[in-house]
Amino acid sequence: MPQEIARTKVALNNMVFRMGKALFLFPFFIFFGLIIYFAIPIMKKSDPRIIPSALINQQAPKLALPPLLESKPGIEKSNLVGEVILVNFFSSWCGPCRIEHDLLMQIHQDGSIPVYGINYKDNPTSAKNWLKELGNPFHRIGVDRNGRSAIDWGVYGVPETYILDNEGRIRYRHVGPLNKKILVKEINPLIKFLRKSQNG
Repeated sequence: MPQEIARTKVALNNMVFRMGKALFLFPFFIFFGLIIYFAIPIMKKSDPRIIPSALINQQAPKLALPPLLESKPGIEKSNLVGEVILVNFFSSWCGPCRIEHDLLMQIHQDGSIPVYGINYKDNPTSAKNWLKELGNPFHRIGVDRNGRSAIDWGVYGVPETYILDNEGRIRYRHVGPLNKKILVKEINPLIKFLRKSQNG
């Protein structure tokens, strides 16, 4: 009997040891599991930031946005048809928006495409001062104060840019700041193609 009790104690001690070891290693398994979970999409280039919008080739959502500036009109749904346009969601508090702003100014100065701005969840005074400091590349600026329009458009985070055709359909989406390479290799060829299709 004492031998059985001793064996039982040893078995229990071993079980407790194994459980303790498993509990000790559990956080490490969770940690490495999370690393794998986030690494696989990046390695496969399926980062959610570059997933195309579900609205590609669909009509742009309705807009009824008041103007930010007295000198520039706001944006209505009817303003999104009739010509190929670029729509840019931006905020004065957004660091990447500042990075891409010079390129938006260049697009505006080149006159290659009308640029419409949607000011996202911003302080109006801050937004106005930001444009006064950096320049205003926008033909129209609508204020999306509560972020409702951004949700309708599926905006992941500012800055975000869309190209619309003359029928008001979303034909391109870019998440993050624009750069020269994207402009030359993706946006400019698309603008030419859409205008050629429109005229053809």
